[in-house]
Amino acid sequence: MISALFFILCFAAVAALLWSGFQLLQPVENPLDDRLDILMSVSRGTSARQPKRQFGTGFWERFLYIINLVPGVDSVLEESEQLLRQAGIRKREAVGYYAMFNLIFLLILILASWFVQPDDKPVFSRALGLAPAFLLGWLLPKQILYRLMKRYRNKLQESLPDTVDLLGIVLGTGLALDQALTRVCEEMQFIYPELSGEFFTVVMQVKAGQDRSKAFQQLVRRTGIEDIKSLAAMIIQSERFGTSLSQALKVYADSLRSRRRLRGEAMVGKAGIKMVLATVVFILPVVFIITLVPAMLTMMNNLKGGIGASAGR
Repeated sequence: MISALFFILCFAAVAALLWSGFQLLQPVENPLDDRLDILMSVSRGTSARQPKRQFGTGFWERFLYIINLVPGVDSVLEESEQLLRQAGIRKREAVGYYAMFNLIFLLILILASWFVQPDDKPVFSRALGLAPAFLLGWLLPKQILYRLMKRYRNKLQESLPDTVDLLGIVLGTGLALDQALTRVCEEMQFIYPELSGEFFTVVMQVKAGQDRSKAFQQLVRRTGIEDIKSLAAMIIQSERFGTSLSQALKVYADSLRSRRRLRGEAMVGKAGIKMVLATVVFILPVVFIITLVPAMLTMMNNLKGGIGASAGR
């Protein structure tokens, strides 16, 4: 009975884990929700006494409010929310999905580590054996989140030169900046959907009434990429001083392509060093086994009866 109950609980935990991960990686549907969340966070920041998490009507609001009562969890949730935004996951329930994923994964590892240990082992020793499972369950989801953030930044970095070049060409036809950004987003949404979504969010924020400089500053904070920061500064200065932007964007696109080529050459240069470790760890032991093991087996077979046994035969 206990085994069946444990199997049912593990199945339910794995199903909830997969569902949370699927919901977490869903794309952004409405960029205007980001604008509303930012305005609400700003309004909450003006009042210092108002708590960040409130006991709302939805399930995820209540769940986050309950776990936020634990000391130190608030800072962890804020850091996780920032990492999720930088990884391109900006749904309103994303923090709740991530927290549920982290909690279920941690409980699964702790329960598995507890039941794997022998029953005759002392309770204190079994509790100490839970420490590796706790550390793995706490650190592994965050490392996965860092990996997602790094992959999203790399996609933005690789798509920036072509998008900036196309933006300069569209601006050269006489369109305004918002219309040019909209046109670029329509053209690039199937080739570079990540950067197209970021620019479309900026356009929607400007249409919602936000200042263009603040919209680009929020774009820089969301992505955390220096090239986008330089692009935003160029656009803000061009708007402020009334200078031409199309020619500057073409020059900047050439600079970005040069940087991308240099990054590729650097990765090629590092490949040889990385292959040394792979060769030592995976290839050389196999070569030693193939070349030395047959000779060692033959020697052991000949010396099985002692020195001189094979000669006496």
